[in-house]
Amino acid sequence: MIKRPEPTAGLRHVALFVNEFAATEKFYVDLLGMSVEWRPDADNVYLCGGNDNLALHRAPQKAAIDAFQKLDHIGFIIKTHEQVDEWFEFLKANEVNIRNEPRTHRDGARSFYCYDPDGTVVQIIYHPPIS
Repeated sequence: MIKRPEPTAGLRHVALFVNEFAATEKFYVDLLGMSVEWRPDADNVYLCGGNDNLALHRAPQKAAIDAFQKLDHIGFIIKTHEQVDEWFEFLKANEVNIRNEPRTHRDGARSFYCYDPDGTVVQIIYHPPIS
């Protein structure tokens, strides 16, 4: 059995599908004081504030958003780039349903996704601004 890696640094990353994309971004930036970290395209924005990272994703269709949960995934921040692969091997060895292999993103983050037993998507992520 593979030994469990160091504990995570906490649950500090949330990603949401939203219908009112501009208004929701304005709320988190103008009212709650978060700042835009990265806007990869017109349908996605990544915000940071303190130790937290919030991703807003434009919902596929206004009618469709009510048919499923608004939560896209939850993310567990880890301390180092290398720990992503340690967690991947550990969870795979423990027969966790893995969604994808680890990969390094354009912004220097590294992550992979898996599923909890209820089907919620969980991201294990090294994210330089908050790790």
